[in-house]
Amino acid sequence: MDLHFGDSKPTDEERAAVDALLGPPESSWEGADRSDADLRWARGGREARDRRDLLLPGLHALNDRVGWISDGALDYLCRRLTVPPAEAYGVATFYAMFSVTPRPATVLHVCTDLACAAAGAPGLCAGIEERLGPGSGVSVQRSPCLGLCERAPAALAIRAGDPVRTAVSAPATVRDAVLAASAPDSAPQEPPAALAVPQVGQDGLMLLHRVGVVDPASLDDYRAHGGYAALRRAFELGPAGVIREVTDSGLVGRGGAAFPTGRKWQATASQPDRPHYLVCNADESEPGTFKDRVLMEGDPYALIEAMTIAGYATGAHRGYLYLRGEYPRALRRLEHAIGQARARGLLGDDVLGQGYAFDIEIRRGAGAYICGEETALFNSIEGYRGEPRSKPPFPVEKGLFGKPTVENNVETLVNVLPILTLGAPAYAAIGTERSTGPKLFCVSGSVARPGVYELPFGATLGELLALAGVRDGLRAVLLGGAAGGFVRADELDIPLTFEGTREAGTTLGSGVVMAFDDSVPLPRLLLRIAEFFRDESCGQCVPCRVGTVRQEEALHRIAERTGAAAASDIALLREVGRAMRDASICGLGQTAWNAVESAIDRLGAYE
Repeated sequence: MDLHFGDSKPTDEERAAVDALLGPPESSWEGADRSDADLRWARGGREARDRRDLLLPGLHALNDRVGWISDGALDYLCRRLTVPPAEAYGVATFYAMFSVTPRPATVLHVCTDLACAAAGAPGLCAGIEERLGPGSGVSVQRSPCLGLCERAPAALAIRAGDPVRTAVSAPATVRDAVLAASAPDSAPQEPPAALAVPQVGQDGLMLLHRVGVVDPASLDDYRAHGGYAALRRAFELGPAGVIREVTDSGLVGRGGAAFPTGRKWQATASQPDRPHYLVCNADESEPGTFKDRVLMEGDPYALIEAMTIAGYATGAHRGYLYLRGEYPRALRRLEHAIGQARARGLLGDDVLGQGYAFDIEIRRGAGAYICGEETALFNSIEGYRGEPRSKPPFPVEKGLFGKPTVENNVETLVNVLPILTLGAPAYAAIGTERSTGPKLFCVSGSVARPGVYELPFGATLGELLALAGVRDGLRAVLLGGAAGGFVRADELDIPLTFEGTREAGTTLGSGVVMAFDDSVPLPRLLLRIAEFFRDESCGQCVPCRVGTVRQEEALHRIAERTGAAAASDIALLREVGRAMRDASICGLGQTAWNAVESAIDRLGAYE
């Protein structure tokens, strides 16, 4: 039995929002007025079902226009796409940025995650709520990481309408955050992406050398600084030659899993099933991670070129760029870049006159950390809840829409450009034997110069923190974000490589480096990590769904007790952590205990 919304009807504004995306309905079956169409026939029903993947964009269209998704609006969208209302309701309630209950048109998201919490986010939230007061027309929401860690604390204001308006306040004060929420158009402009790169303009950079140097809106400026040389080289080599170069370079995924990129591309390219798809994972939601945002905002054409190369090598003619919903400026930059590339023959039916067709479509996330997992991301694009799939089959065999799919994150793809322009041997000579090339690190917390740093693999943690200007009183460093682990202040000689961090009993992850001094209460930090995983668990599997709650409960009790009572809860934490690590379907549950375990064992957090 399906869910029904009774007599709820969409407003004219809600209809207009959906129709702007899907076009006008062709029959009463899809929601047209009976005076205009006949309810007895349903031309286009099969085609509508094939558009199930437009459910998430449809929800965005409603949320952007009105600020929330009413029963009538959801029912109308379901009729247009022939999606069962119960399934659509499950999708709409899955994402944190959507609301199915009435709320003000303006929502102010205030980050309360690790870097922002250490920078005073709790006091900021209290001050904003006091200043706005009830009836202000603004909904203040405590938010997980907004990807603005170098400017913590951060706030993002979103005002629904046509068009939707956004404003960022970071580093946020009560006054600036309230201004961003009450008058988004009058709020101060965000600083350029280059301010997040302390090394801007420095010689020897490979991934960041254009950030702050070129105009991110200018395709001509990008090409004048070496843009599209790698794509021309790719057409000279051919698909097999590109894959061979990527394989010989030793490039591995930069999202945390470190899977060899060349092997993934080769496995996808060799699949006889067609079509093939390329997916760029730009949903960096790991607390402390913001490198992909800086690349997309400061050098968007580099990502477009890299995606085109990856599509060419793997036999894909369509690429999906899954961008996290909290990145409005990156969205604008990428939409402009894709439009310019399409107009200049760098995307479309005949890329660079080479007879290769490739185009890119942006799909926005809506606030779900789990969608950083590749198969959860596929489900999200297809219009389902963003829950991970069991493997096998693996995405290279059956990925997006059940077809062979290659998925890489932004940093991984952008590395392909220097591989092709320098050549695989020169690229592989950078870094170490098992961790080749440059790596981007997101440094935040108790440092003088937070931001994105580019270093060759093999540099030590101490060298990186020296560049960032670590403050006195350093107590601990969190590597890899909430899913990573802590190291002590006397362990700064750890080499920043996949094998080096593994041997040191920690992880490199996606490149998060968060420094914490003595002023940061460690138990409160661990509790925030536990709250994060509890909130972000998709709930599909029992070990993660129950384990993340039990972990948070135990940490609450430990914070209030000492001695033998605390020891029993630490023992419980270990048992729950092992169960999550061994039995969870995906990496979220498998890593939810890592940071807490390392804080207990390495830092003596509760001694």
